[in-house]
Amino acid sequence: MTTGERDVRGTRDVRGERDVRGQQRLAERFEEHRGQLKAVAYRMLGSLAEAEDAVQEAWLRLDRAGGDGVANLGAWLTTVTGRICLDLLRSRTARREEPMSEGFDTFVPDPVVSALPRTDPEQEALHTDSVGIALLVVLETLEPAERLAFVLHDMFAVPFDDIAPVVERSPAATRQLASRARRRVREATPAAEPDLGRQRQAVEAFLAASRAGDFEALVAVLHPDVVLRADAGALARGVAASKVVRGARTVATGAFHFRHLAGLARVVLVNGAVGTVAVSGGQPRSVTCVTVADGLITGLYILSDPERLARLDLSALEV
Repeated sequence: MTTGERDVRGTRDVRGERDVRGQQRLAERFEEHRGQLKAVAYRMLGSLAEAEDAVQEAWLRLDRAGGDGVANLGAWLTTVTGRICLDLLRSRTARREEPMSEGFDTFVPDPVVSALPRTDPEQEALHTDSVGIALLVVLETLEPAERLAFVLHDMFAVPFDDIAPVVERSPAATRQLASRARRRVREATPAAEPDLGRQRQAVEAFLAASRAGDFEALVAVLHPDVVLRADAGALARGVAASKVVRGARTVATGAFHFRHLAGLARVVLVNGAVGTVAVSGGQPRSVTCVTVADGLITGLYILSDPERLARLDLSALEV
């Protein structure tokens, strides 16, 4: 090998090492923002698996583009993730409009389940940072562009000037999208008791009535206008099928029918609010998010789709 050949190879080796270091540094910078990106994607999509896919796609786009010239990487990644989620939502909306499409009216977003805090006020305060299932259900009713404008601006303080190119509207029109979404969210999201202790009292009263088979006690803990939304997946049929049920006595009738599950239920946090997970043979049978107001249960959001339950991370519960 000539001296010139050695110099060329040495130069290539140095450049290769620089490329590897640059790649590692870019990956490290991305990981600094992963938590927020997943939070954005989850609020946009209501699916933990799709949120992970969206974040991974954001990384691939960053990897292809490189970080050079990006003044604010966090803001750039947030808008890129938003754009990816917008495309997924538009695809989902198109499927929803197909004649054979089923299950969207009863869709319950993927729950985030954790153990109840143990009398630690600091830990109890963490639930205020969570996004509730009830809010995610309302977000499902928004148009994709409305949802993006609301989530990015109202939840993550992204300026309308940055959101506008993603939704292909002017900043003023984007502001209107967020305003319209904000109004619909405010009108449709049920009032909820913020105190975990009072939430737990209502949930435990409901479980006790279910276990005892006390129908009138069940009715007594439910708000007269309570709404139950059950997502059992596409394959469930009969009484176990997905459904939306309204009214205390109607909801109590359904709960009475499934009272055997109350014996399997344990009280947990579901998206920062008190709920339950029913476990049998080490496997989750259902996860229920509960909304409480004035001591009464106003909403029950039940996920019992076996395929989706199998993907949930319940390791913190030692299931």
